[in-house]
Amino acid sequence: MDKKNALRAGALAAGTTLMMLLMSSPALALTRDDGDDPGTGLSVIETLGLYVLAPIALFVIIAGLVMVLDRSQEKHRVTSRNIKTRPEADAKA
Repeated sequence: MDKKNALRAGALAAGTTLMMLLMSSPALALTRDDGDDPGTGLSVIETLGLYVLAPIALFVIIAGLVMVLDRSQEKHRVTSRNIKTRPEADAKA
């Protein structure tokens, strides 16, 4: 039964990929459309800032907010201070 499901999933993925490739062909057009008015291109600095620095800064801001606003209790956190190596219950044979 697993082979049948795997084959079905593979066929679905291949079909979906093929349909997406066929539908995206106008995106590769080299001719300009009527009324097309592109703006000026981005410089290297602007491109790096937009696609590299901005996501990193956003990640750092979100991670910082999560760390600062964390209100979980200390006993629920797993740190080297609160790891207990001995079991709490005594085993009786």
